Amino acid sequence: MAYFEHEGCNLHYEEYGHGTPLLLVHGLGSSTLDWEMQIPALSAHHRVIVPDVRGHGRSDKPRERYSIAGFSADLIALMEHLNLGPAHLVGLSMGGMIAFQLAVDQPQLLKSLCIVNSAPEVKRRSRNDYWQWFKRWSLMRALSMGTIGKALGAKLFPKPEQASLRQKIAARWAKNDKHAYLASFDAIVDWGVQERLSRVSCPTLVVSADRDYTPVALKETYVKLLPDARLVVIADSRHATPLDQPERFNQTLLEFLTAVDTTTQDH
Repeated sequence: MAYFEHEGCNLHYEEYGHGTPLLLVHGLGSSTLDWEMQIPALSAHHRVIVPDVRGHGRSDKPRERYSIAGFSADLIALMEHLNLGPAHLVGLSMGGMIAFQLAVDQPQLLKSLCIVNSAPEVKRRSRNDYWQWFKRWSLMRALSMGTIGKALGAKLFPKPEQASLRQKIAARWAKNDKHAYLASFDAIVDWGVQERLSRVSCPTLVVSADRDYTPVALKETYVKLLPDARLVVIADSRHATPLDQPERFNQTLLEFLTAVDTTTQDH
């Protein structure tokens, strides 16, 4: 268990294995545990670094406004703290947004980028967007973290054989600091870097579940805006692909990372 300090906030991270550095960034209301099915497979080939985003897991939860740019700055500070040099970066959901922010701000820090079930912007444009956001915001304010966790578990892992995953998510969600969770949700709303995607210079893999919250078509649209990107759709998966299709996800990611590392060694 390791910690470092950035702007008065103690941030927790874990390290495994050796090789090219690989950062894994979890989603909203989650923690390093998002990646429990990835760490053994990935750390056999890479130096895997798994942080808890500010307000999450074992990191401090300061009562302040959070922002995606702020989360990204924490990640850059961690890379400097560990003296990493260019690294592979993988982000799931909100972690994907943090990864996009870092990739457009500091493209030279990245060897590759992998975005999982995420998008380069979350904009409210129509009246319906505002209404959907308001409904979700009100529900999150009204319900306990335990109740949200149970509902989320049922949505992410609906199959009878996924009962243990449902229980795991419900138990983890209940431990969230509600203030930090809401502040992180607020950080996502109206954030976006889509107009700057041409700055992302590294090879990019976009992974989408076939049954993610947002349609595959949305990912196809932004993949075209990235200079060197391809999309892989994982079948029979929902928003938590690394947990519901771990073997398929790990194989897809490792093949991509190996190809990137081989190409950079050749140059």
